[in-house]
This record gives sequence, C-alpha cells and structure tokens, in this order.
Amino acid sequence: MMRNFNAEGLSVTAVKEVEEDHDEVCDGVDSPAGELLEKLQSPSADVREFACASISRLVQQSQTIPGFLQRDAVRRLGPLLLDRSLAVRETATGALRNLSACGGHEVCEDMVKQDVMTPLTALLREVSLPMFLWFFHTILSCCIITLSVSESSSQALSVFNKAGILDVILQCLERHTHNIKLALSAAHCLHTVTEDNAELLCSMNNAVLGTLESVLRSSQADMAHTLLRTLAAGSVWNLKSSLPTARQAQTLNALMATLSQCLELDAGTLIPQLRQAEVARSATEMDEEEGVEPRTNGKATKIDKDFSDLLPRGKEELREATALLTAQQTSLEIIVNMCCSDDPSDDEWEEASSSDESEMCPDGLSEGNTSLLSPLCLSAEVHGALINHNIPEKVLKKTQFPSSEAMDVCRHNPTWKMMHRVQYRALTCLHNMLSTMDAESLGGAAALQAVAQHLSTLVFSPPDIPKEEEFLEAVTGAMRSLLQIIAYMKIPQCMTPQQLMSLSEAATCCDVVSVRVNALAILGITGSTLAQEKRTAETLQMIGNALLQVATKDANLVVCGEALDALFDVFADGDEAERAAENINLLSALKALQPVFKAKIRKEGKGKYSPEQLCVLDNIKVNLRRFIGYLETVVKK
Repeated sequence: MMRNFNAEGLSVTAVKEVEEDHDEVCDGVDSPAGELLEKLQSPSADVREFACASISRLVQQSQTIPGFLQRDAVRRLGPLLLDRSLAVRETATGALRNLSACGGHEVCEDMVKQDVMTPLTALLREVSLPMFLWFFHTILSCCIITLSVSESSSQALSVFNKAGILDVILQCLERHTHNIKLALSAAHCLHTVTEDNAELLCSMNNAVLGTLESVLRSSQADMAHTLLRTLAAGSVWNLKSSLPTARQAQTLNALMATLSQCLELDAGTLIPQLRQAEVARSATEMDEEEGVEPRTNGKATKIDKDFSDLLPRGKEELREATALLTAQQTSLEIIVNMCCSDDPSDDEWEEASSSDESEMCPDGLSEGNTSLLSPLCLSAEVHGALINHNIPEKVLKKTQFPSSEAMDVCRHNPTWKMMHRVQYRALTCLHNMLSTMDAESLGGAAALQAVAQHLSTLVFSPPDIPKEEEFLEAVTGAMRSLLQIIAYMKIPQCMTPQQLMSLSEAATCCDVVSVRVNALAILGITGSTLAQEKRTAETLQMIGNALLQVATKDANLVVCGEALDALFDVFADGDEAERAAENINLLSALKALQPVFKAKIRKEGKGKYSPEQLCVLDNIKVNLRRFIGYLETVVKK
C-alpha cells in the first residue's frame, strides 16, 4: 500500500509512530525507525536520500533518538557519507549532524564508539577548495558533527588530531567573506578542538595563526562576524603558547580589541529592537507555514529548506540575537580563562618569582625564556591588556540586569532567554578578576566600594532575592571574592546584617553546593571583620546561630566543613566575639557536634568525596578540636 507523504517528504504518521515505539527494542523493520534504516540499503539513490532526509527531520525531536540508536543508526548512516551520490552524502551528514546536536553528551559518546569519526574524516580528506561550493552543506554538517563529538569525547579529539583535517577547517574559515555560515561552524569547531589540546599544538604553524589573525582584522559589523571574530580570539588564546615571540604583543592586542568591541555592544537595547523587527516581519508572512509557500494553481510548493543549522528558516532576527549573545557569552568565558591561575600552581609561581635576581634579565625575564606569554609574565601582560582595553569596566556593566524592555522580551519568549546567561558569565568573570587582579588595577578602594554597592543592588533591589541557581552561584562567588579584598584592605562594608542574613537564607536553601559554600564564606568574612568592631555582639550571635544551624544539619560534609571554618574565623578573637560565643553556648554546641562530624567523615568520606576534599575535612576536624580547646581557655578566664 502506498503511504501518504507531507511536503517535507515524511510519512504523515512517522513522528508519532517513532515516539510511541522508541522505548521498545526491536531488530525488525516493523517500525518507522526500522523501515527508514532499511531504506538506507536501497539500490536507489533517491530512496537512500529520502530515508536520510526523513531521519534528519525525526531526530530533531530528541524523544525519537533512542529508537534509532537501538537499531545501530550510526553504523548504518556512516558509510553513506562516502556514497557515490552527492545528494545522499549531504542528507546523511545532515542526519548525523542533527543526531549529534540534538542527542546530547551521551549520544555523541555513543556515536564515537560506533566509529562515526572514520567515515567523517575520510569525507573531509576528500574535499579540496574547488569542491567547496558543491559540498557546502556536507562540509558544514561535518564541522558541526566534529564540534559535537569533540566536546563530548577525548577519543574523537584524538582522531581529529591524527586525521589531518585541520586544513579543511582552515579552508572553511578562510571563506568567511563569502560564506559566513560555513566559517562560523568551522570557527566553533576550531575553538573547541584547540582547548587544552597539547597534541594539536605540535601541528600549529604560521598558516593557522595567519588565518586567525586575518579573521580578527575583519571589519564586517553584522553579529555573525562579531561572533566569528570572538571565536577566533578564543582559538588564539588556546594557542597562545604557539605564537612566535615577534607577533605576541600585536596578536594579544588584536585579541583584546576583539573582546572589548564585542562587550561594548548594548544587548539591552539591541534585543528589543530585533524582537520588534521579528514581530513586524512575521505579521507580513502569515501565509507561509512550515515550509509551504502560498498555493499556486492549487498545488503546494516545497521550500528549499536550509539545513545549515537548527534554527528555523527566516528567523533572521533570532539569528542575529543569538550570534550577539553567544559572542558576548564566549568573550566573557575567554576572559574567565585568562584570569585563572591554575597552571602553574600558586606555590610554583611564588617559587619562580622568588628566584635569585641575578638570574633575571634587565626586563625581568629569565635567561632563555623571552616569550611574552610565558608563565612568569603572563599575568602582568594579560592584566595590563585587560586594563588598557577597559575590560573590567565593560564586564561590570554586563553584570547588570538587562533593561526592562529586554527583560520583557526574555519573559515572554523563551528562545531569547540566553540574555540572562550573559549576565551570569559576567558575574563569574568579575569573580575571577577580583581573585587574580590587584586592587589598584581595579580602581582602588573607591572603585571596590562601588562594585560592592552594585552587587548589593543586584541581590537586594528586587522584591525577593533571585532564586535562579546559576545567578546565585555567580553572584555569591563574586561577592565572596570582593569581600575578601575589602576585609584585607579594611574598607567599610555596605551590606547590612539583615541583608547578609537574607542572602544566607536564600543561598543555604539552594541545591547547588558551591552556592551554599559561598554564602557561608561570606558570613565568615563579614563576621570576622565585625568581631574587631564595637557593639557588634548581637550581629555576631545572629551569624553564629546561622553557621551552627548549617554545620549541624546540612547533609553535605563539604558544606558542614565550610560552616565550621567560618565559625573559627568569626569567633577567633575579640571581646565582642567572646560575648557572642557565650550567649549562643558555642562551646557546648561544638562539643556536641564534634563526635558526629568525625563519625560522618569516617562513614561517608571515602565513598562520596574526593581525596582533596577529604584532606580539607581532616584539617577542619583537627582545627575543630583545637578551637574547642581555645574556647575552653576563654571560658576559664
């Protein structure tokens, strides 16, 4: 019996049937998934193309993916990447691309296990520059597949390194003036595969760096090119150790200029404008639905769908908005990485910086190590570039809540909610800058007080403290770093005790461990400062009770340990602290808690916590015993 097909070439009941049977393991063909996979073996190229296109459409609905994976879809689609029919190649790569993009981390890992990289790399190696126009959609899909599986699998990354397909990615990138979609997919891919990939660094050469620098120098003002330049900047940062000495200063300046220009764009103004343009355009296109143009002579005409990405065709404003927000989020993530000092360790940096001055060159660099971006001068050079391009000021501006118009767009249109993520990344970026940059570089005491006031406004201005976990994680991390600096510099704090307690209450109810830990650290830093002031015993009692509550009742030992650590800081010294400790019976409470804490470490420790966490917990256990001894001497006075 002949099936009825819709304008997309799909059986009209295919999606529904695949959804219904996706959780049933069936090796036969009596299902839409099985039927389509069988058609991949057809001697007819048209049938194979139809099957690939149908699978490509169906797997965009993630609930259908298990039904295909259970039937070995990746191994069946893989050989078609090298099919004698170019149309089949294109639709097969489209199907695998959608599978990798819509399936998530586990699906990508499964694709690698099913050897998707072998036909993928073979196809990419076949491609030469004159064939790009013929193979555009195919190469685009290959880039997206490579991006997805490389993000999820170290095995895929290793295959990429050995397969020699970096040249193909570069050829795609070089065509950015002619084909921005292709270049963007290649840029995303390159940004991913160059991160923490020492093996690939060995194959870097002037051609790679030259291509990236050419992209950084491009001047097109559209959002797609803004994103392209940002991704190129991220790749340059990933490859910094491969930069020739003579080009390092110039390249670093171009990189920072790219990030600065991207962050300068005001998404709060642009997003509402784009949304208004989308609404106006949609009003003029009501007759067009799901790929069907207005009927001519009673016949529906199929639109030539653009498979280049997963956004619906015609959503130009949404594409622009997504490119803008992705570029700003990526810029902030690059700056976060710049401000991390985890390699080498802090101890190694201190040892290196305290070496004999006689071994230093006049310009402060060790003999034989004149690289601008070497570890000894990385921090100074990068931080200097950040300041020169006003990056801290621009990051701070991005931590603000979007304009009310932009917030309205976000509230009523879920696809535009990416705007919040930019704010969260900016807060994380601020946290890292506060942790690694000296106070004077950030503007001194007055500027730090202004930042503290700004963060307080973010948290306490809304009627209720925002409950979003990602926001709380980012803002409490930034506040923790800032309060540490303020306490060290003896700058007056701008948060009232009531505000502190309301933040603590909101954070300690959060499921995210790092949020609870940050909130406790904030209480500890604030309390230890207040303990040195007059008439603060009542506030210290409030803080002490809150910390004891968490130390006694939180299910996570790391959080309990942080609460105890904060208690040690708050009640370590001072008349006000002694008075408050006595009023809340701190000594007896800690004596009761001590055996319980020790038993929990012994019972739960090795199964639930890392060796590093256990080491910290053991130290806290020792410090708890010592602190109890200290309180006992205070009582005897």
